[in-house]
Amino acid sequence: MKNIHSQNFKIGILGGGQLGRMTLQEGYNLNLHIDILDPSIKAPCKNLANEFVVGDFKNYDDVYAFGKNKDVVSIEFEDVNSDALAQLEKEGVKVFPQPHILKIIQDKGLQKQFYTDHKLPTSKFQLINNKEEIANSDLNFPVFQKLRTSGYDGYGVQRIDSKEDLNKAFDKPSIIEEGVDLDKELSVIIARNEKGEIKYFPLVELEFNPKANMVEFLFSPANVSDAVAEKAYGLATTLIKELEMVGLLAVELFLNREGEVLINEIAPRAHNSGHQSIEGNYTSQFAQHLRAILNLPLGDTDIKVPSVMLNLLGEEDANGTAHYEGFEAILEQKGVYPHLYGKEEVKPFRKMGHITILDDDLDKAKAKARYIKTIVKVTSK
Repeated sequence: MKNIHSQNFKIGILGGGQLGRMTLQEGYNLNLHIDILDPSIKAPCKNLANEFVVGDFKNYDDVYAFGKNKDVVSIEFEDVNSDALAQLEKEGVKVFPQPHILKIIQDKGLQKQFYTDHKLPTSKFQLINNKEEIANSDLNFPVFQKLRTSGYDGYGVQRIDSKEDLNKAFDKPSIIEEGVDLDKELSVIIARNEKGEIKYFPLVELEFNPKANMVEFLFSPANVSDAVAEKAYGLATTLIKELEMVGLLAVELFLNREGEVLINEIAPRAHNSGHQSIEGNYTSQFAQHLRAILNLPLGDTDIKVPSVMLNLLGEEDANGTAHYEGFEAILEQKGVYPHLYGKEEVKPFRKMGHITILDDDLDKAKAKARYIKTIVKVTSK
């Protein structure tokens, strides 16, 4: 068996964005040699990878060529060529998450059907081929339309309030979901290695930017009852066991006003809802992902100290070279940890970084995070 810490043991990751970047930072602590494939020469991982390869992770030939000399291949973004990964798996490369699982998760329709088939609670939904089918649906408005493939970070999602609103609907294969009488949005991240060991991170609570439909704040731990938390952990555990997945799985959840916990979506990778774990938990989600795919013992996920994460999003009118306003002011504050992602260009609501705020009192951390949001801006020069 190869020594995973040697240069002869090659790990490949498809995607060179901020998730890959933070994974690389943890990889250095274990002296791992990780190569990255990404289509952009300006990707955040470009200067950190053992080898950075410019190529299209959606292209069969690029993915196959990148992976054929690797011992383990993983992802930081699920919209990749799973057929090439399946071929690599046949040829003996370990691929985590497994390609057949990626096939399910890449298609939100198949995702929803998986929940139904396994009697897992989720919102009412319908699969449609075009926007005219929304008008004939028996779901109650408002409905949320999601493209079956290639949607992420709020892209590929539309709220449809009535039949008169159909002009803005996507005219592509989609799912439509009935709106939930929402109390909170929650997330739990869970990991499983090849031995079958499973560990989950404590439940977190999410607050979204209403314009961008993206997470703006994350609160750890979530302010929910023990009963709600146990439901969430039970659903996440059932999901990763039923999938027989190896790696890290983010499970986004709805808590409705009746106290029901419903599965919203899953992502088979490190996730925006786990960034606080770098400082706030004993093991970060990025270290846990590496442990899982390398079949190492999974790390302690307990919370060290309550935390809040603030996403740094590009301003609504920003477009060009990134400029960070108010940044020096936050460096003077105790318990504040900024993470910038190395993206040269800013666009409206683009994720440019995040800031984690730690405090023994979660309410104080929340107040500090909301203050920081007022002084730190990512604009264009």
